[in-house]
Amino acid sequence: MKIALIGYGKMGKTIDQLAQAAGHEVVLRIDVGNHADLNPENLSAADVAIEFTRPESAFNNIVACLENGVPVVSGTTGWLDRLEDAKQLVEKYQGGLFYASNYSIGVNIFFAVNKYLAKLMRRYNQYDIEMEEIHHTQKLDAPSGTAITLAEGILGELSHKQSWVNEASKAEDELSIISKRIDKVPGTHTISYDCPIDNITITHTAHSREGFARGALSAAEWMVGKQGFYGMEDMLY
Repeated sequence: MKIALIGYGKMGKTIDQLAQAAGHEVVLRIDVGNHADLNPENLSAADVAIEFTRPESAFNNIVACLENGVPVVSGTTGWLDRLEDAKQLVEKYQGGLFYASNYSIGVNIFFAVNKYLAKLMRRYNQYDIEMEEIHHTQKLDAPSGTAITLAEGILGELSHKQSWVNEASKAEDELSIISKRIDKVPGTHTISYDCPIDNITITHTAHSREGFARGALSAAEWMVGKQGFYGMEDMLY
């Protein structure tokens, strides 16, 4: 498999190492200093692109891949206000886009556990729900895309919660997400159900970026030759 890496920070470099170890070829590496190299000629050499950049760059990077017939796997968060536009372009160009807020297999299991727990808690409104997410200081968006996915999973199951807010809130219809940025923390997400009698807490803690990188590489392998919009549930289930 020939891969275009769009974004060559810590995640891009980890994916690069894993890809080469698996026998794949990285034919294009795009970073801040050579973004002009993201052009039709260079993209034509790739079977698939993996995009981990910044929120303000992600959509245009995805467009470039779709316009040039290269399926793209994106893990950039913070740009989802353009997701519907991206889906329309997938149809227009008959291209392929795979998006996930988190590519870790463990996190996607955690998503399922989170939904199931929220479903069980429908009858027990005496519990106050709060979420905390902790990431490294280089992460620009808050809350994290993973936290938003977890929040949407909860809101889909609990009718008394109508929206999430990125702050502490005592409003009964709001789900609080507390974001913290601490150096060298790959990612921790905790969901707590608390009442005067007891507390129920579930937590996922990432120990390194490797789990995210392996998941993104697996998604890239899965996307080669595919058209349409996909996510982790399509690949895993």
